Amino acid sequence: MLSYRHGFHAGNHADVLKHLVFVQILQSLHKKPAALCCIDTHAGAGSYDLRAKEAEKVGEFRAGIEKVWQAPAPPALIQTYLDAVCANNPSRPDELRYYPGSPALAHHFLRPQDRMVLIERHPSDHARLDRIYAPNAACRVELGDGYTLLKAFVPPREKRGVVLIDPAYELKTEYQDLLDSLTAAYQRWATGVYVIWYPHVARAQTGRLLKRIAASGLRRILKVELALTAPRAEFGLWGSGLLIVNPPYELDVQIAAILPWLRHILGATSEAPAGVNWLVPE
Repeated sequence: MLSYRHGFHAGNHADVLKHLVFVQILQSLHKKPAALCCIDTHAGAGSYDLRAKEAEKVGEFRAGIEKVWQAPAPPALIQTYLDAVCANNPSRPDELRYYPGSPALAHHFLRPQDRMVLIERHPSDHARLDRIYAPNAACRVELGDGYTLLKAFVPPREKRGVVLIDPAYELKTEYQDLLDSLTAAYQRWATGVYVIWYPHVARAQTGRLLKRIAASGLRRILKVELALTAPRAEFGLWGSGLLIVNPPYELDVQIAAILPWLRHILGATSEAPAGVNWLVPE
């Protein structure tokens, strides 16, 4: 049940898309001075060494963050994301060595009035999160199932914030668990921003998930997708997507503006689908 380790996949094209959008959401929410809470239901290990044997074994980061890191004159939104990646490499900011996961990115943008909750079920990843972030009074680290624990943390006392649901989809039940957890949290906190990542590996499962979320009664759901190749039947991650419930103002316009640049830098084929549209409008 706990075989998935993100260290093998850190910094791949799916991470780049997910973290670019996540960073822009945080930036948008920070336009108001009021405190916010960031809740990460599948926090992982926090950050990842791209020279570790896990990352080097598959080298997925070379087709993801490494290409973006080396690209000349990136758009401003991309540069903000790269600045956060750079901040995760303080000893050699000109060298891409450590890739920040969502906890490290959230912590980078954490203001004095903000707070974050990190949930992770893998004992060793949780221990690492606890060692790094628990000493900070603004950070709470929990060991357990993110789907189950999410309901206990919404609505946050700040009444503003974002929930990132970024599972590995290891188990067949996860698609249903995600839907149940999301709808239960939404019933308690309908004004929160929810970000749900999903892979393009099994089109039937992904299609069913999107249809069920669209029919769930949730409103204002933005869909962002990016693939590197045309849809394919064989095993392997050929693309990914995000659903954003209650996206910040103009997030659709901002992400749509940088997708062509991102497709070009990542080497997406002409047949590879990508786009920003509303799964469920207002």
